[in-house]
Amino acid sequence: MKELSEPARLAAPAFIAVSSVFHYLGPAFAVLLFARLDVFGVTWLRIAGAAVVFAGWRRPWRLWPRLTAGQRRVLLGLGLVLAAMNTMFYLAIARLPLATVGSVEFLGVIVLAAAGVRSLRNALALGLAVAGVVTLTGIRLAGEPAGFGYAFANCALFMLYVTLGHRIANTRSRDGSPVSGVDQLGAAMLIAAIVTTPLGLGYAAPAFTHPVWLLAGVAVGICSSVIPYVTDQLAMARLRRATFALMLSILPACATVIGLLVLAQLPTVSDLLGVALVIAAVAVHQQPTRHHEREETRCGTSV
Repeated sequence: MKELSEPARLAAPAFIAVSSVFHYLGPAFAVLLFARLDVFGVTWLRIAGAAVVFAGWRRPWRLWPRLTAGQRRVLLGLGLVLAAMNTMFYLAIARLPLATVGSVEFLGVIVLAAAGVRSLRNALALGLAVAGVVTLTGIRLAGEPAGFGYAFANCALFMLYVTLGHRIANTRSRDGSPVSGVDQLGAAMLIAAIVTTPLGLGYAAPAFTHPVWLLAGVAVGICSSVIPYVTDQLAMARLRRATFALMLSILPACATVIGLLVLAQLPTVSDLLGVALVIAAVAVHQQPTRHHEREETRCGTSV
């Protein structure tokens, strides 16, 4: 990974913080829409609304001719992952508290973070993150097995999102010129909208006769799939994949706070303890220095 200036390193946590807040703020509002529309309809409005924003803002189809066959396959894969991940996530939060789904979602990211542990300090950070997520989750499968099934499916898909998203964060076209990760994200979102339309459009149809519902669905898309995914790309371009994954441990904490403020889902004492452990993990974690990154690259161990 190329060397980064100190301001660039400091900007990455800010991007992750913004992403984490909006990652669950949008879905929290989506839960309120579930009283009006089917889950599949809300999911489609989220994806389609985000695709429209990306289309008008970035016109991502212009980059397609510049990409190699391999890069196009990555974008197709990311589009399919976004479609499936958002659907599984909404099916889960329709059945489980937002904090619980957020905790399960992070479990897969722990695997990605573990692959990049290179120091005792980062190992400690990973341990604190695991303890915090386990404390937050409080899994009781007997209560809602279908909900947890969807949550764990979303967890696996979120791992793929992080992996594929990191691949498009720093890429070059066939002629060697840089390719914007945000533009590639926009192309993937258009693919996701196409994939989900056959299933979701019919369920979303009632919103087209209720402007407030329609605007709410588009707002959910902006909050859920534009702001957080764009800031993810900005952070991925500045961080190693394992570091980015570990810093996402703030997700369960954000889910707990937003679940409380928006959905009145009161946290328990164990929830608050879990939040504290997750925050401690992020504080303890150390991004590798330029010297360490050069050494890892020289030894062939860079993630």
